Amino acid sequence: MHMGGILDKLIGYAESISDESIRKVTLGILTQPTLSFLDAKPIVGFLDSPAAPRKHHSFSGGLLLHTIGVVEASVRIREYIEMVYGLKADRDLVVAAALLHDIFKFYQYRPDEIEGGYKSREDWYLSHDYSIIGELARRGAPEKLIRVVAEVHGLQPFTTIEGLIVHLADSLDARLGDVLQQTLLGKLRALDKEGCNPYKVMSEKARSDGPEKVFERAFSPVDVVVSEFKKYCGG
Repeated sequence: MHMGGILDKLIGYAESISDESIRKVTLGILTQPTLSFLDAKPIVGFLDSPAAPRKHHSFSGGLLLHTIGVVEASVRIREYIEMVYGLKADRDLVVAAALLHDIFKFYQYRPDEIEGGYKSREDWYLSHDYSIIGELARRGAPEKLIRVVAEVHGLQPFTTIEGLIVHLADSLDARLGDVLQQTLLGKLRALDKEGCNPYKVMSEKARSDGPEKVFERAFSPVDVVVSEFKKYCGG
């Protein structure tokens, strides 16, 4: 599944939202992810963006992969919390917040021509935590959705079960992505002597085979990993 395939899956989740007002604004941002209240333009495209340079999902398409990971985890955590604790959460709010929680991160990044991969823009000043809230308000999102999204990153006290669910899913997928990435990078260091940058080959692998294929060899032997990624050294 390449970048477009993951995006189609995200759009499918947005289309499954039953509340028309939530569905409309979620689909609108997902299909047209632009900050309408700023003149600033992104350097990296939404489909090509990492989730967090040097932290987790740091390769091309990493933001898409992290987002679908958070959506899938959120849906399942919602079911688990109801089954075990009897707490009912609004599926529409959970899915929408999971889809949108990190969507404007790509405005914050630029390619790192020296170290490979991506890095934060020196000229950027607005965190994605705040930009999504501003854009939701600008596009007339329901207040209940704005409230949940505002709680996802833990910057505000949790007053909704939906905000807590997506926060837990976000933390889970970020931690998983970090462990998988560090495990893989430890083995890709074997390519350093050939002048092959580990961050660059991860992105080339993602562009060639799809972001979801980057980590599939993370726990394979070093020689298997090197053999798999060596062909991307010239990318």
